[in-house]
Amino acid sequence: MNSSVSAPPVTFTIYGSFALSKFALVVCILVLYLSGLCVSLFLVLVVCVESRLHRPMYFLLAHLALSGVMGSSSVCPIITRHLLASRQQVSLRQCLTQVFFSNVYGGCVFCILALMAFDRYVSICKPLLYHSIMTPARVKLMLAAVYFTLSSSSAVQVYLTSRLSLCRHTVDKLFCDSLVISELSCEKTAVISVFGLVCAVCVIVLPCFLVILSYVHIFTVVLKTSKESRRKALQTCTPHLVTFINFSAASFFGFIYNRVSHQVPPAVNILTFMNFFVIPPLLHPIIYGIKMREIRQSMNRMIKGKTIRL
Repeated sequence: MNSSVSAPPVTFTIYGSFALSKFALVVCILVLYLSGLCVSLFLVLVVCVESRLHRPMYFLLAHLALSGVMGSSSVCPIITRHLLASRQQVSLRQCLTQVFFSNVYGGCVFCILALMAFDRYVSICKPLLYHSIMTPARVKLMLAAVYFTLSSSSAVQVYLTSRLSLCRHTVDKLFCDSLVISELSCEKTAVISVFGLVCAVCVIVLPCFLVILSYVHIFTVVLKTSKESRRKALQTCTPHLVTFINFSAASFFGFIYNRVSHQVPPAVNILTFMNFFVIPPLLHPIIYGIKMREIRQSMNRMIKGKTIRL
């Protein structure tokens, strides 16, 4: 079987549907993308600079923000370029690179949210053991395992996909994903389908199950405490719950859309893309910045410090 990496470029045909609104879409995408980039990087800077935030929860939050930067940066610049260009083409190698980073991005968000849920579980349900369980070294090890596992599984999936022989080279979507390339292939292979299913279970279903399990234990313990303790626990968990629900809904919507994309208007393509790659990297840091008092105070202190120096 010949490697499909040397195949002709992939052409995206859907962009012709946005002829009258391309400029507005470019402005909207760039504003939201750059805003998300600035907000995420500012949050990472705050966590790195403020010593009071050098704790597992905030360390994980910084990595959640960085994963959002990776996800949006893997898709937004190329979509913006396609909206401005007369021809919308990428090489298959570029397409596969996009698949790799978008897969890692989705898996990273779910896995980091699972680690954050575990952190909240230990903090609320086992407070006396928190510092012995959630040590900095252990948190770094868990993150390293997440990155290694996701990078390896995504690399294997991209490699298997790259070995497919393609019969078509036109795509009616905004960007590349594994399903897009599989639909272009001349053949359907069970190996890729099974491997993709196993990856989805490991990086999406399992983390979601761990988040739900953690919160079942958390609420079981919290409901037995005082009203003030319940208020503090809910205040701590609300940003994480909102983030988890938001990203899970976006992922579910994207999954459904991939299966019925030929039956919906092209505008839904834009909504799906923005709902998964653009809105979360902007929304999640804002949610934590507003809801978590220590982050809000640290941000205000940094901003005021910069203003005074200027």
